[in-house]
Amino acid sequence: MPRPVLIFDFDGTVALGDGPLLAYARAVAAHTACAETFVSSVAARLAAPAGDVIDGYDVVRRLSLDAGVGEAALAAAYADSRTRLGGVDAPVSTAPGLAAFLAATDAERLLVTNAPVTRLDHALDAMGLRGLFDRVVSDAAKPAGLDALLDDLGDGVAVLAIGDVWRNDLAPAHARGHATALVGGYIDPAARPTFRADTLDELLPALAAWVAAARVDAPPARTSSTPA
Repeated sequence: MPRPVLIFDFDGTVALGDGPLLAYARAVAAHTACAETFVSSVAARLAAPAGDVIDGYDVVRRLSLDAGVGEAALAAAYADSRTRLGGVDAPVSTAPGLAAFLAATDAERLLVTNAPVTRLDHALDAMGLRGLFDRVVSDAAKPAGLDALLDDLGDGVAVLAIGDVWRNDLAPAHARGHATALVGGYIDPAARPTFRADTLDELLPALAAWVAAARVDAPPARTSSTPA
């Protein structure tokens, strides 16, 4: 029987904190009329997300467009911010129990992100996660890229996708009948995850139970303090 597969998103799921988002905002701010005001506005919106924004990067993008920053400048600012990932200008943290969970879990552990490879290894080092994923896929072009990855896994593989953006990280897996775990505070009315929690640490017991059930070829039970 194939090993069960865990597919983790990176930003907002494995990599936590506003450091990369504020680095992005500071890079965008150079193209605005008042850099300090723009960054303050982003920080305030990140602290209290509202409306139909899908994640923190969507917050920065929307405020940037409102400030008259064009798509080309946005792309350049994002690329600049990623050169700082995991450093003092764009610090990241991770769930306290994630490293131990990954080290102890008998499953194929994939990290699949739409972000570029730029400083990804550095960020994993900074979080104590280097070498704990069996495969790292950058520039994944989710959601379509997740569909392609699921095609490559083939039939008969138990899959659990973990992420903070339903439409990108989880919906393609859900559509195929796979398990999903939604983490974080951004709301998508279309979301129908198997598991849901505010933090990844809260989800780890449910993920461990799912892996154990999948290993014995039993239907994964919903076990979480916060089931969907």
